[in-house]
Amino acid sequence: MALPFKGGGAGRFNPRFNRQPEPEHRINERIRALQVRLVGENVTVGIYPIQEALKIAQQLELDLVEISPNADPPVCKAIDYKKFLYEKKRKEKDMKANAKQSEVKEVRFTPGTDDHDFDFKAKHAEKFLKEGNKVKAYVQFKGRAIMFKERGELVLLKFAERLAESGQPESLPKLEGKRMFLMLTPKTAKKKKEAE
Repeated sequence: MALPFKGGGAGRFNPRFNRQPEPEHRINERIRALQVRLVGENVTVGIYPIQEALKIAQQLELDLVEISPNADPPVCKAIDYKKFLYEKKRKEKDMKANAKQSEVKEVRFTPGTDDHDFDFKAKHAEKFLKEGNKVKAYVQFKGRAIMFKERGELVLLKFAERLAESGQPESLPKLEGKRMFLMLTPKTAKKKKEAE
């Protein structure tokens, strides 16, 4: 059963719905410091009283933006605030695009994987590791093949040894159900340089 609507709320002020979003940075009159270090284009860099810094920014028809509030004194830049936010968002977007997400690539073996198949899969895994992805290698045991766990472990250890230059195992091979797996992580450029 729906509750009856009680009127009288139409004229009431609710601060949650009328709240203006707080700017990301303190700008112009919102800056609380008494002195600031002023930076920016066409500005003499230095420490100024806040009123003088505001006056300089107004003369240049720019905003005074507090870019480093924790510095002593806070660092403020004379810049067009909307342009500043646009450039900041663009930089963040570029950084996000460049930060490649690493994936986990799977490579499957059987206890009786032949040499040709092993080499083929090892080459692919090496390529995955060089691209910065993790490799999950596993041996699938079917039926009674589970009796040959040692063969599966040997395949995975041989695989880890083969990829020692480009990847390193996170742990020893583990058996879960009818699968034995080994996770390899790519070696970073620093570690490669140390090895040389």
